[in-house]
Amino acid sequence: MSTSPPPSPAGPVSARPQVPQRPGAQARPGLVRVWARDLAMGVRFAVTGGRESWARTWLTAVGVGLGVALLLVTAAVPSALGNRHDRGAARADITYSGKVRPKGDDTLLVGVNDTTYRSENVRGRLLQPEGPKAPLPPGVAAFPRPGDMVVSPVLKKLLASDDGALLRERLPYRIAGTIADRGLIGPSELAYYAGTRTMHVIAGQNRVERIDSFGSTASDDEWDPVLLLLVLLVFVVLLMPVGVFIATAVRFGGERRDRRLAALRLVGADGRMTRRTAAGEALAGAALGLVLGAVFFAVLRQLAGRITIFDMSVFPFDLDPTPALALLVACAVPASAVAVTLFALRSVVIEPLGVVRTTRPTRRRLWWRLLLPLCGVALLYPMTGQGNDNGRFNEWMVIGGTVLLLIGVTALLPWAVEAVVVRMGGGTVSWQLAVRRLQLSSGTAARMINGIAVAVAGAIALQMLFSGVQGDYTRQTKNDLDRAQMTVNLQQDTSLAAADHALRTTGGVRHTTPIGNATLAPDRRNPEAEVSLSVGSCADLRKLAHLPSCHEGDVFVVSDAAYDTHTRHLVKPGRTLYADPSYENLKGREIPWRLPMDLRQGSSREDPTGVERGGILATPSALPREVASTLSNQVFLRVDPSYPDVRDEVRNTAAKLDPLTDVFVFAASEQSTRFSSIRTGLFVGATCVLLLIGASLLVSQLEQLRERRKLLSVLVAFGTRRRTLSLSVLWQTAVPVALGLLLAAVVGLTLGTVLLKMVDASVSVDWAAVGSMTGIGAAVVLAVTLLSMPPLLRMMRPDGLRTE
Repeated sequence: MSTSPPPSPAGPVSARPQVPQRPGAQARPGLVRVWARDLAMGVRFAVTGGRESWARTWLTAVGVGLGVALLLVTAAVPSALGNRHDRGAARADITYSGKVRPKGDDTLLVGVNDTTYRSENVRGRLLQPEGPKAPLPPGVAAFPRPGDMVVSPVLKKLLASDDGALLRERLPYRIAGTIADRGLIGPSELAYYAGTRTMHVIAGQNRVERIDSFGSTASDDEWDPVLLLLVLLVFVVLLMPVGVFIATAVRFGGERRDRRLAALRLVGADGRMTRRTAAGEALAGAALGLVLGAVFFAVLRQLAGRITIFDMSVFPFDLDPTPALALLVACAVPASAVAVTLFALRSVVIEPLGVVRTTRPTRRRLWWRLLLPLCGVALLYPMTGQGNDNGRFNEWMVIGGTVLLLIGVTALLPWAVEAVVVRMGGGTVSWQLAVRRLQLSSGTAARMINGIAVAVAGAIALQMLFSGVQGDYTRQTKNDLDRAQMTVNLQQDTSLAAADHALRTTGGVRHTTPIGNATLAPDRRNPEAEVSLSVGSCADLRKLAHLPSCHEGDVFVVSDAAYDTHTRHLVKPGRTLYADPSYENLKGREIPWRLPMDLRQGSSREDPTGVERGGILATPSALPREVASTLSNQVFLRVDPSYPDVRDEVRNTAAKLDPLTDVFVFAASEQSTRFSSIRTGLFVGATCVLLLIGASLLVSQLEQLRERRKLLSVLVAFGTRRRTLSLSVLWQTAVPVALGLLLAAVVGLTLGTVLLKMVDASVSVDWAAVGSMTGIGAAVVLAVTLLSMPPLLRMMRPDGLRTE
């Protein structure tokens, strides 16, 4: 009987040769399993750990959810703006080509009838189909009949209200329908299409055009580098506080969580396992925050059509984040939660018998915290002096430098708070309680206001940059607002005398100056030189030029106006000039006028628009009737600004004269539309970020009070007055806020200076704007602190001593 040899301790021996494996070949799959196991354990602790775990998880989820909602809104901004632009381009109807299209069964006459009601723009069009195949505007089911109009829902609501009484006088049409969403750029847009039969095309004028289709394929002009830099910085500055708040939210309830993890050490877990378990708890809160963020975003999306911020509104279907950006948010938030938790636990020693956190901590080091803003400046510095003339800015260097500078605020603030509070002492009981709490947990106090500090620093920098470059995008007009504040440009078939009388008798109008204008040329067709003709009474002509004695029938020559190089050569006594000369593709009337022999001399003077009038100035009786029929008339108005709605009264009078009458309000300056749009976008985004700041701070404050509920109850039980505890909470907030805003001002001024150097603008500080930015940040914190007082008082009850 044979016996087999005993098995090897290592197991059965294989007859096949063993292939040597690289060291660590099995380590990676094993490490993945370990991470998955520990993260899953943390997730279970978060959802099955009792009331405390659920409270912490929900607080984390709410904080993360608010941030995720704003991130999704930001991710939807490009598509929302793109949709608005596409709908605007799809309804484009004015080509400004100067050409007259032949009439056909597929053509439509469109008259521009835009107006302004108080401070809101109203888009208006008059429609006159010329055949059965005439194109319909987007969003309009059928052409309105003459006297009818289709309106946007918001305009319909305005016209039906008492606030729309003056506008109803200007739009004497019957409402026959509404414009669908695809015909509007936003839900709050005031727009209408009215039917008419009285329009005709006038060559060379753009108030009425003949078209055979709606829509424009013309691309926008290229943006200059400084405007692109502004757009980039607006997104970076507005998103940084959101990221900071999400990072703060995943650390809610850290002290209680660490004490629970000490129990894991007691049953045999090592330090790495407890950290991974803590990361799993944060992952659960972040995952639930993603769900809440999606819910918050869905609610905001449905409410978007009812919200208008700085005249900007979008339809709910416009807020559609691109899949790539939405996926980035869904992946980045949980990954950030794990990374932030592991980073926060690097200096916390979790032992089986407790957490080594409440002992005297080591002093925070300053050198590596200074590296962040210094590296940011180093990234931005190579682009100094570039401006608009030396190519585009490097987007990644701009983003990296700005982010590092703003992150420097979050890195420097804990050190600054610790360095200041460690030297504090004495004072009232409330002050001593606040200072001692700050000395024990300065990092927690700094985290609460990191988002405020980052937002204020970015706002100060952007305000400096906007103030520094706005002069390049703002043009000071030459309008003399003392002589006239409005002008009314009439159609050629509108009587100037009748219009002047109607405007002069309008409430709030102090004075009118009616002027007729035309163009004269020495050639019938395609003239290479032209002379302007201005017609008015002697009193009115004196407001356009310096004249000697003037009588009805006189004609004057003004040849010394700036940029007028033709009058002195073309205007001679007895010479024939042609009114309304013909240009290429335009058929003019080419009316000859033989100049009188007794031309008189005048000298130039700026008119109310700041333009020096040159050429020929004539009184009405000096013109032949045919030449007078070519005049385009305008009336300058001086109005009483204290008269209620004087501008709308003037617009109503002009609309009664002719619906296509142009009314302009003079302004001292004009600003680039793109620059204004970027600034509006900044205001809209800043409003949303401030709302997020307030909500997240309130959640953070409530979490801190919940952590200290038992301590507050013990202090009350030992006889501490509630007023004293309330003041201590206020001091605990005020000290870090003051330090945070001071640091934010320093970093914001530094970033603003570097940005101004980049765009080659002079460095200047608007201290009023800096003060307002810091004041807004302080006001938000104060409001949050006051809102947290009622929960604080409820927590100072004896039942807070109960425990599980």
